[in-house]
Amino acid sequence: MKRYLLAAAALATIPHAATAADLIRTPAAAARPSQRLSEAPIYQKPVYKGQVAVMDGRTLWYPQYAQRVRLVDIDACELPQWAIDPKWVDRERQKAPSPVPCGPLAKAWLKRTIGNKPVECTVVAYGKDGIPQARCTSGGRDIAVEMLRVGWARVASPYSYNGQYLAYQQHAMAARYGMWATYVLDMNEWRRKAVDKTLGRQPIADFNLLVERESEISPPFIDARKKPKRTDR
Repeated sequence: MKRYLLAAAALATIPHAATAADLIRTPAAAARPSQRLSEAPIYQKPVYKGQVAVMDGRTLWYPQYAQRVRLVDIDACELPQWAIDPKWVDRERQKAPSPVPCGPLAKAWLKRTIGNKPVECTVVAYGKDGIPQARCTSGGRDIAVEMLRVGWARVASPYSYNGQYLAYQQHAMAARYGMWATYVLDMNEWRRKAVDKTLGRQPIADFNLLVERESEISPPFIDARKKPKRTDR
């Protein structure tokens, strides 16, 4: 009798089969109530607001955030970059066509566009260098549109999905506004080839790069090819 009592006590200490199976089917994590969609965390795009300093034709500096921000979907001449004026009329008095400081002119127009107004930039992407790329407005106007409208910026990619940006660029090119009136090297090609990228860069350096250009982005190149080879008859 004593042996039966000991056996019954031992069986009582073994977990019930049904209980063990329930634990496998319903782990503790699954037993918790699921998080509702409305309670899920929402990741918002960073937004910068306030006064800015203009660094170049596409880059802003927010001193209060110690943060650089680039205008998304557009590009502009780098500060040391030169373009060349195709209107070389008096070749006897002028040995070379006039250089055009397209980088400083782009920066100057961006400063004029913003003035003292605060700027709001909504980050939409990050460049390879980690700098935020943002859609920026000032006084209710898209700053990138203003730069494209006057021809001191270009659409960053020819395959841009932004039809408005492309339309403003096409209008500026047709009217020969800004850099579209000059021989200007593609900005990415300039960044890749230019050795001296200091503010002391001389125009002859960009003249040489234009001679060895891989691509032609401005209308004067097309205009030059349409001219007759001889004009003395």
